[in-house]
Amino acid sequence: MLKTALPFKLVVLFLLILGFTACNEDTIEPNGEGVLSGQVLDSDTNAPLSGISISTSPATTALITDANGMFIISDITAGDYTITAKKSGFKTESVTVAVKNGKETKATILLSESNEGDDVPGLPTEPSPENNASDISNSVTLQWKAPKASSKDTLTYDVYLYESGSNQKKKIAEAITDTSVVAENLLHGTTYFWQVTVRSDNGAESNGPIWSFSTASLPNARYLFARSVEGNYDIFSSDGTTANTFRLTSDFSREWWPLLNPKRDIIAYSSNAGIEPQIYTMNRDGSAKKQITSVPIAGYHNPGIGFAWAPDGGQLIYGHYALLYRINRDGSGLTVIANAPANRHFRMLDWTATGNKILAQTIGASINDSEIYIMEANGTNMTLLVENLPGRVESPAFSIDGKSILYTRDVSGFENTEGRQLDSRIFRKNIDGTGLMDMSASKPAGTNDLYPRYSPTGDKIIFVNTPNDGFGPYDVYVMDAADGKNRTKIFSNAIMPDWK
Repeated sequence: MLKTALPFKLVVLFLLILGFTACNEDTIEPNGEGVLSGQVLDSDTNAPLSGISISTSPATTALITDANGMFIISDITAGDYTITAKKSGFKTESVTVAVKNGKETKATILLSESNEGDDVPGLPTEPSPENNASDISNSVTLQWKAPKASSKDTLTYDVYLYESGSNQKKKIAEAITDTSVVAENLLHGTTYFWQVTVRSDNGAESNGPIWSFSTASLPNARYLFARSVEGNYDIFSSDGTTANTFRLTSDFSREWWPLLNPKRDIIAYSSNAGIEPQIYTMNRDGSAKKQITSVPIAGYHNPGIGFAWAPDGGQLIYGHYALLYRINRDGSGLTVIANAPANRHFRMLDWTATGNKILAQTIGASINDSEIYIMEANGTNMTLLVENLPGRVESPAFSIDGKSILYTRDVSGFENTEGRQLDSRIFRKNIDGTGLMDMSASKPAGTNDLYPRYSPTGDKIIFVNTPNDGFGPYDVYVMDAADGKNRTKIFSNAIMPDWK
């Protein structure tokens, strides 16, 4: 009896389970989908609030309210949801709703402004310059109106600035309490974006809107020069006025000997950022700085001043000890074109389109042992043009027509190991050796004339005048190319001028 009863009970139990399961399956219905919509209003004015960040829990779609403060989430699975509305400057609020199958559930959320220390701060407003302003100076004061804050809360600001086309923000102010900051050394003809981050005492912060402005186009700055700034030299450009004088470099290294390309598109200069002086190029507004040499400008008494542009602007020449190199403007094609005479190194250079000639100062171990040669552009037919005279001889430069040259010489004949000059004068001489003329006849006593170059029109000479005691200042002058008269100072604290 026991053996037959047990199977019968198991069968009955199995049938009961099947019946229970079948009944449960028949009573379960799917949740389905519904629509969740809503509006966010200002709790004080009942005005709709746009740009409010909407999120849900469980997570669905993150979105923001439209101009009427509305939002909508379609085809959302039925169930209970917590909706959170958040925006800087307002207290965060949440509501819980039930979404039902095939129905639209509506919610209204009221937000109030947050001025309390435990909430995020409000947003800055009223930018100056105005948003999308144009023709702005390359040194500009950025200002904004502070958001509301409680009397117990001190707001601080970080300010970010970045150029159009760049994703890299530059922090130009950090944790300041003022509502203004100066942005300097901006590029000309460039659109800038800026943003203010507001931070409260407890560390809560709000990112302000992104504003923009455009700087004015680069003026016709035909002059370049180096200037001593806090013990270093940097490069400046100018149109001859103080208002339009611009600093192009601001590194801790020494940047000088600026030369504008004959095509007037880029500037070559030397920098000792890597210890040994190398040639760099940059755009006329100081952007796109690039080192183009790996073999340095070096030699006897050559601190990075011995290079010149080719007449077509496609190449440069420079001295490296006894070798004269030619290099393409992009840094390729480095080639030796000449060797200096025995026991001499190349120093200052010039290159003229007329006749395609090169001027080269060569110098011995003594800074006073100097000669000037003229040669073909390929480095051949090197011919002595100015011999080694008593006193320093240097700074060779071609005239516009290539038929004469300028150079300087200390006519006092004074020579010491430091190379001090007592009466350095500018001379003009024809390349055939005739027509020697002292262009510094009206120079003030006790001063030196240095670094002469012709103006683009050929009727002026730009040069440097400085006291002969070695303590400066160095100032840039112009004078008539015909006779050296009408000496006029155009820049103070300036050296190594170029005029294109």
